[in-house]
Amino acid sequence: MDGAGQSQSGGDPGFAFDNSYQRLPDRFFERLAPTPVKDPQLIKVNEALAEMLGLDVAALTSKAGVAMLSGNQVPEGAEPIAMAYAGHQFGGFVPQLGDGRAILLGEVVGRDGLRWDIQLKGSGPTRFSRMGDGRAALGPVLREYIVSEAMAALGIPTTRSLAAVMTGEYVFRDGPLPGAVLTRVARGHIRVGTFQYFAARSDVEGLRLLADHVIDRFYPELKSAERPYMALFEQISARQAALVASWLLIGFIHGVMNTDNMSIAGETIDYGPCAFMDAFDPATVFSSIDQHGRYAYGSQPSIAQWNLARLGETLLPLINTDEDAAVADATAVLEKFPTFFSEVYFSGLKRKIGLLQDDENDGALVTQLLGLMRAAGADFTMTFRRLCDAVAEDADLSELHEMFAPGNPEGLTAWLDAWRARGAHEALDVMKRREMMLATNPLYIPRNHLIEAAIKAAETNGDLTKFETLVEVLSRPFEEQPGMDLYTKPPLPEEVVSATFCGT
Repeated sequence: MDGAGQSQSGGDPGFAFDNSYQRLPDRFFERLAPTPVKDPQLIKVNEALAEMLGLDVAALTSKAGVAMLSGNQVPEGAEPIAMAYAGHQFGGFVPQLGDGRAILLGEVVGRDGLRWDIQLKGSGPTRFSRMGDGRAALGPVLREYIVSEAMAALGIPTTRSLAAVMTGEYVFRDGPLPGAVLTRVARGHIRVGTFQYFAARSDVEGLRLLADHVIDRFYPELKSAERPYMALFEQISARQAALVASWLLIGFIHGVMNTDNMSIAGETIDYGPCAFMDAFDPATVFSSIDQHGRYAYGSQPSIAQWNLARLGETLLPLINTDEDAAVADATAVLEKFPTFFSEVYFSGLKRKIGLLQDDENDGALVTQLLGLMRAAGADFTMTFRRLCDAVAEDADLSELHEMFAPGNPEGLTAWLDAWRARGAHEALDVMKRREMMLATNPLYIPRNHLIEAAIKAAETNGDLTKFETLVEVLSRPFEEQPGMDLYTKPPLPEEVVSATFCGT
């Protein structure tokens, strides 16, 4: 791989660690160092993120910095651990999972004043590896780098990618693949499954310590609440509803919404068999292991509520010592989830079509559009982007009509007439509405065929050009970029990638 950008100078990258999770009891994790790799070579450092974290980019790209990013050297102040957690995987409960191929180095406070986890993914086996090698292949590392940074640029709460490093070793999946390590940055790595780990052991003290830690770190405003654990459950539910709504609004499919992949901080975490939808269909599934569509695009809200029910079960002893009263309280919170979700989702859909004011018929208007899109197999992203131009009466609608030709073009024409009539009642003029829509509807998303092309070029001949270009284009998803039309187009029939893989 290309190690030409690797600086030969040394220096300290400046990880100012202050590790709060490591101050919890030892049963919360395993203390161990990353397993060294043979020949670490830098793929990429996210300079903007490094600067936000207060890190020295030159030192981070030096030989010593790359040694830290690969796990060959533990930075000063780090306290590496593998976190313990459990989880429901495709509906079946596994009482012990944990970080089987990731090691949390510690926490730093960024220039934004927030506390961030620094984690190495693919850093070697732990006691939670369950017979796995603890390593990551290059393809999944590049996929997570591309998609997580695209999500950040889209304004979706997400873990981030600080760096990717080649290990100089092979990992074996279906065959030998080049190995890599991702440095992941997150507001936190605590999951629904972390609570399940202690609940499965009837460890109420552990649950209380964990809940108090979560409140201190992520929800400090709840410290003074009359019933902090009830308030915590409600706040986590609201964040998850908003997060999943934001996924649907950009056509994102997580692919593996197990409870161990649901962040308590309300971030998108674990980019395994994820994908962005091309042709709109709520039943769309990409994950090769999701044989029954459990985690299909349109099922994500109900699965999020199901996962939250599992979280609520773990919190019952903290919510109320009377089990029946605790169940009633937790159920009352869960019943609010559809309202939490709908408020964010439908207001987001309305913004996507340039509407801000309320009208009792707006729900039917957006639902009708989605029905037309589904019938035509219209591209999700480009339908909304082309509507940005269609807001004007004299707009060229040829591309929009072409997308709907296989379905109901007459229905589209009738819908456009109704939409424009509704838009005439908005306070904003046509140009302001168009500006709002352009800032809401991305032009560039990490389409699966583009990701796969970038991965294949890197794996087969060490060519990172497609990866670098894709990352750069996706960093400005709403801004039209000259010469980048290729990155706006849905895949040709021969380019379609119908299945994505976990990579473990």
